[in-house]
Order: sequence, then structure tokens, then C-alpha cells
Amino acid sequence: MKKRVVITGLGIAAPNGVGIPEFTNAIKNGISGIRHDAQLAELQFSCQIAGQPQISEELKSQYFTELELRGFNSTGILYGVIAGLEAWKNAGLPINETPDWDSGTIFGSGTSGIEKFRESIYKIDDLQTRRLGSTVVAQTMNSGVSAYLGGKIGLGNQVTTNSSACTTGTEAILMAYDRIQSGQAKRILAGSTSDSGPYIWAGFDALRVCSSKYNKNPEEGSRPMSNSACGFVPGSGAGALVIEDLESALERNAVIYAEILGGNVNSGGQRDGGSMTAPNSIAVQKCIKDAVLNANVDPNEIDAINGHLTATTKDSLEIENWTKALERNGADFPYINSLKSLTGHCLSASGSIESVASVLQLHEGFLFGNLNSSDLHPEISALIDSSKVPQRTININPKIIAKASFGFGDVNACILFKKFEK
Repeated sequence: MKKRVVITGLGIAAPNGVGIPEFTNAIKNGISGIRHDAQLAELQFSCQIAGQPQISEELKSQYFTELELRGFNSTGILYGVIAGLEAWKNAGLPINETPDWDSGTIFGSGTSGIEKFRESIYKIDDLQTRRLGSTVVAQTMNSGVSAYLGGKIGLGNQVTTNSSACTTGTEAILMAYDRIQSGQAKRILAGSTSDSGPYIWAGFDALRVCSSKYNKNPEEGSRPMSNSACGFVPGSGAGALVIEDLESALERNAVIYAEILGGNVNSGGQRDGGSMTAPNSIAVQKCIKDAVLNANVDPNEIDAINGHLTATTKDSLEIENWTKALERNGADFPYINSLKSLTGHCLSASGSIESVASVLQLHEGFLFGNLNSSDLHPEISALIDSSKVPQRTININPKIIAKASFGFGDVNACILFKKFEK
């Protein structure tokens, strides 16, 4: 018998809410976290709006000591530690004095400490290598976020960082699921994070895939599935989930937010129309089909989809791939929403932040609305009924939500969450 795997803790540092209460209120009420970014304007970016968590100095001091904050400027690690520790506390778990051999973390990132890298490069070029400080390596190594979390909590099981572009967060949750189901851990703190700032976002601006028409109306800038979509809005932050063996969760009488039924990760091999930046539709459909098969559910049981849906030209293709993979269309299609309308595209953090949102919808019995999508793209309305793209929060008490992420490098991940029933 395979072990049942559940979610017992949630944490978030998102552009529209830091902490689960604020974030839940934001997604229920359509509160956007996309704002004008003065630094992007100063640097003459085409896109001058972004989604970035609002972190006060007071909040930082609740998670880091004064000594740790000296010379610290890795936003990705900051967001990841805040989200991760909130999830751990939310799960009712202790900070350990000795290593907890049953608990670990798989916490993904795209890059780490890009601002610290920049600062270090200038110092090295100015012949000041000895003034770099003692935390440069910890802040800039890709596994810095998991190392910080492992040390702050006292994790003795696997402590690692994965990195798969925009699929990173969803992949991390599935990696945690696999490790727990195989009996190698009782619980894993899973999630992902993404740094903020122009040195992360510049490449996308140069690719001309970012929104540039709404610089004076930031909250209207991210328009997934919309006919007037003009590119994604860059974002950042972190999401975290405590993934746990059901038996362990019941033993300690933990709150159970949802169950993970299964999922799938694959790649299109950059073949059949796939490229470094475009998906292979055959692989996307196979990923969804194999996830549904692995979860042992009928496609008709899926109540809602939390899509990748970035507000680019590929949104219509994504919807088409869902219709083919599930063999459902028109009014028979599940409800679908995109968190990116409220947060922007949080890159390597997107999968985990959106998974937290998916789990909250199951636990509290609602589906959040899609901001800025009232002018549904005609290619999408030809595939699915417009009523399946809610414009505001609806209370339908979903039982099963499919969450998917698709990333640069032609990589895909799909996971199925279920409202918990004993």
C-alpha cells in the first residue's frame, strides 16, 4: 500500500500578501500586488511594473538576527525563509535542538542572491576581495535557501534545492511527495522562491515577452486569457507547504489542508515544436494525462484547474492542450483560473505560490476570480465556455484541483490536490 500524503502547513510571501491571512484575503477579494516600479522606470525597461512582496524591516527582524542581516541582500532567501518558517509554524511543528532525522526540505530556486553577486563583482573588480564578508557563498549558492531553512529548523533528512525554471515549485512538491510516499521521510518542507529586481527581470524584458502597455495602470497589466493581453508582468516571492505522511499527521492531530493524489513531471525534449522558450504540446498533454493516471482519478472528477497561463500568446495553446488531455471542452470544461492576474509571473516561485493558492481554495471552499480577463481571447472562447473563467470569487466547494506549471527548457509539471477526507 502506498502511503497517503497530505499538506499540513502553508506559508507565503507573495506580491499581494505576506502571510497566509493577508494572502487569502487578497485572492478572495481580487486584490492585486502589481505596482509601478521606479527602479525599472529609471533603468528604461519597457515593462515598468512588477509584483514584489512588501517586507518591512520589522518583519525581517522576526526571522533573522541582527548579525544575519548584516550584509544580507538576497531577496530570494529572505522570501523563502519567511514562507518556509510560516509553513512550519502553521503545521504546529517545533524548532529542533538536535537534527530531526524524519524531516527535510526540498526548496527550489532559479538563482540566488543576484544583488549579492553584483555587489561582490564590483568589490572584486575594485581589488577588495577581502572585504566580501563571510556570507557571500551562503547567499549566492543555489541551495542557499534550503541551507538557511535547514539550519533554522534543524532538519536532518534531505535538505536540497531543485531548479527547473517556472516548473520549479510544482516539481519540488512532487519530489517531496515521492520521498514521503517511498517512506524515506515523514515530512518535507517543500516550496520555491525567486529573487526580485532588474537583474532577474531584464532578460525577459529584452525578449519582449513582458507587458509594456499598462505602466500607468499597474493592476491592469497582467491579463491571462485576455484578448488584450500583451505579455507577462514579472514577479517574485516564495510559497511553502509542509508535505507529510498521513499517519504522522493524524498521530499529532495536525490540521490537514488537502491531500496530494499524485502528479507527473516530464520534458518535451525541445522537439515537435518545443524549444528553449516554447512548449512541445504533445509533451504538455502527456504530462497532464500521466498526472491524472498517477493520481488515479477520472478527468471528469476535476472541478478546477489552476493554470500556468502567463498572459502571453501561449495562453490559448495551453487551454487547447488541457481540452485535449482531459477530453473536456465547452461547458463541460472545469473552471480555470490564473493567479498571475493578481501577482504577476513569479518565475521559479510561481508553482509553489500558486499551489498554496490552490490548496487554500480546496480548504476554504472557493475559487478566486481572474482579474482583467473579461475580454476572453476568441481562441479560448471557441474552446471553452466563458462561464468556466470566473471573473470574481465563486463559492463552489471544489473537491479536486489540477495545478500545472510549464517552464523554459520545455519542462512540465502537473499535480492533483484533493479536499481531505479520512
